Amino acid sequence: MDMAFTAEDEAWREEVRAFMRENLPPAIAHKVHNGFGVSREEIRDWHTKLYEKRWVAPNWPPEWGGPDPAWTVNQKYIYDEEASLAGAPRLIMFGITMCGPVLMRFGTDAQKKDFLPKIVAGERTFCQGYSEPGSGSDLASLKMRAERDGDDFVLNGQKIWTTSAHMADWIFCLVRTSNTGKRQEGITFILVDMNTPGVEVKPLITIEGTREVNEVFFSDVRVPAANVIGEIDDGWSVAKYLLGHERMGGGALGGLKKSIEQLRQIANEEPDGAGGSLAEQPDFARKMSEVEIELMTLEVQMLRLLSKMKADAEMGLEASMIKIRRSEIIQRLSELKMEAVGYYANPFVLGALEHGWNEEPIGGADYINALAAHYFNNRKHSIFAGSNEIQHNIIAKRVLGL
Repeated sequence: MDMAFTAEDEAWREEVRAFMRENLPPAIAHKVHNGFGVSREEIRDWHTKLYEKRWVAPNWPPEWGGPDPAWTVNQKYIYDEEASLAGAPRLIMFGITMCGPVLMRFGTDAQKKDFLPKIVAGERTFCQGYSEPGSGSDLASLKMRAERDGDDFVLNGQKIWTTSAHMADWIFCLVRTSNTGKRQEGITFILVDMNTPGVEVKPLITIEGTREVNEVFFSDVRVPAANVIGEIDDGWSVAKYLLGHERMGGGALGGLKKSIEQLRQIANEEPDGAGGSLAEQPDFARKMSEVEIELMTLEVQMLRLLSKMKADAEMGLEASMIKIRRSEIIQRLSELKMEAVGYYANPFVLGALEHGWNEEPIGGADYINALAAHYFNNRKHSIFAGSNEIQHNIIAKRVLGL
């Protein structure tokens, strides 16, 4: 196992840093680092810059718009890390990191030619239609129906907690096409244009007051059977492949490293009530060190996975393990930031998270306005992509044999 970065890797890191310095607007980086909203137009502008560089889809092969020459596993990891550290906004990623790889693995030639160029160019953005009321982590219990009618399927049902559905052009859905056999059988993976008659999107306002997720209702929605990816009634195989990509959570850990850096900045600025800074208070310093050590161990685990991927080995349960640990660290960091600023986190100003907000921050520091919102929003990390409880059960069954 080789987890070291080569001289070529470090030269690539400097190339990525130079690109970020020259092309990423400082105002956008400031918003990202402090948790403020980035407009859809700003995200699309950044998408265009990356598309012109062929950097939109690092995991895609060159023939479908990926980097040319193709990046190594180490280059992908370094790029993800440096983009996060620089404060680059996340693109609308469901098409790039989920639907795109699924199409390459399971799609027909016609489907690939139709969808992949548009996804990488940002002309077709996707959202994910998996969860339903009563069918979240127990995904096999989904009930949304798709009835065959000639060359079409007619869809009826509901999806819930659908991230970015209000901004997406298309949705990839799991639907039930048969009730025979095991629950995992009779499920089909299908692509639906969000502008199709009968599709209705309604907002779900989350606990911090923002619109990130939605309900999506389907009432006699006619979808061409040609939009089925993989085999009819075998969508579970497609879903498992996609969830492996989702649980990796974006790869590198630059965002978490930046978050720890911000936590230390906060602790150095906040007084401890005894004439020093919070960073000098032994108990809080211990808490910061503990979460930093946890992040270091997660990085070692991810670098081990990189080594395995370089050897073309299949990604197994590592994705579940990484998903659990990553979500726990995200939540712990947001808890420590809230603890650090104390009462300043209490006045919650929702407008401070929106694009264009320019009021004086409460407490005098830009990072304070968004802390409470992100604390509440980050509770989702242990739920989405398969709850941590489900991931623990998977590991217990398939690794420990319990």
